[in-house]
Amino acid sequence: EVSQAFTVDRSAVNLNNGGVSPSPAIVQTAHKRLLDFSNELPPHNLWRVLDPRVEGVRQQLARLFGCDAEEVAITRNTSESLQTCQQGFDLERGDEVLTSDQDYPRMLNTFRQRERREGLVLRSVQLPAPSEDPAEVARRFEQAITPRTRMILVSHVVFLTGQILPVREVVAVGRRHGIPVIVDGAHAFAHFPFTRDELDCDYYGTSLHKWLFAPHGTGLLYVRRERIADLWPLMAAPAERTDDIRKFEEIGTHPAAGYVAIAEAIAFHHMLGPARKAARLRHLRDLWARRLLAASDRVRLHTSIDPRFSCGIATFEVEGVEPGALSGHLWNRHRIFTTSVGHDQFAGVRVSPSVYTQPRELE
Repeated sequence: EVSQAFTVDRSAVNLNNGGVSPSPAIVQTAHKRLLDFSNELPPHNLWRVLDPRVEGVRQQLARLFGCDAEEVAITRNTSESLQTCQQGFDLERGDEVLTSDQDYPRMLNTFRQRERREGLVLRSVQLPAPSEDPAEVARRFEQAITPRTRMILVSHVVFLTGQILPVREVVAVGRRHGIPVIVDGAHAFAHFPFTRDELDCDYYGTSLHKWLFAPHGTGLLYVRRERIADLWPLMAAPAERTDDIRKFEEIGTHPAAGYVAIAEAIAFHHMLGPARKAARLRHLRDLWARRLLAASDRVRLHTSIDPRFSCGIATFEVEGVEPGALSGHLWNRHRIFTTSVGHDQFAGVRVSPSVYTQPRELE
């Protein structure tokens, strides 16, 4: 039933659901219905009917994350959410921002632009791949802090490998030094169960069109209530919204139909059950990863398969085979869609099945 809830092309095998996921048919239907409704009388239906309904979605997202609804802004993707934070602090020439060498390129480019424009200094720590020592990850961040460090960016799940990083420990490092920690949750939210309190973070950005299966172009930004006033929005908001989470949604005309349809994706997520969903994703990961490891000593996994440190995403390498060529072969010969990743420390093919993936497709 879960497999048939999606309208995917079964003539191919999509193993890059970590990039952007299909939505189940019920979410697509709701989105299309709401788009049709929007276009019947846009100034009335968008602003007077659908915008108020977004408030109900805000409440549902807050319950899912375990926070207050007045701490959740609905955005278009992780990039918008994180750049709101990355651009939203007043910094001075020579101030340093700290990341890891495995953060997402768009987020690194955001800091590099501030570096070119304002004279900030971007520094990064090298993380092991895979990593099964949370204390070591936190230690590397703390060791890299200097008197000029003003901001830390950490990925909840590394986009290259699916590695789950110890967010709570890194946030604690930032707190000890009075440094805000921004969490990139692009590949984590609705992928496996967790709450805001478990992370103890102040800033969290994610996309909802990955593991929540919401309409494409939907995201979430969490800012702890007492931090809202001090963070500038990405686009200008009136002064009276200084303490209002909605100041981060000031983008002009926005896709209200997609935002309201998030509610159907949340309902589908609860129907699956967050714990069962994560267990299924780990099971699918193990189906291919363990067999591939057993098949040849030339196969290397750059992702821990310990359930504490990964879920549905893993990256493998076959020694002697260029990952881009292998990914191309899988697609051109077998219609299996993956993505190749490259890094100074490693390279490989990232595999991310989803709940609709059938075991025979992995086999």
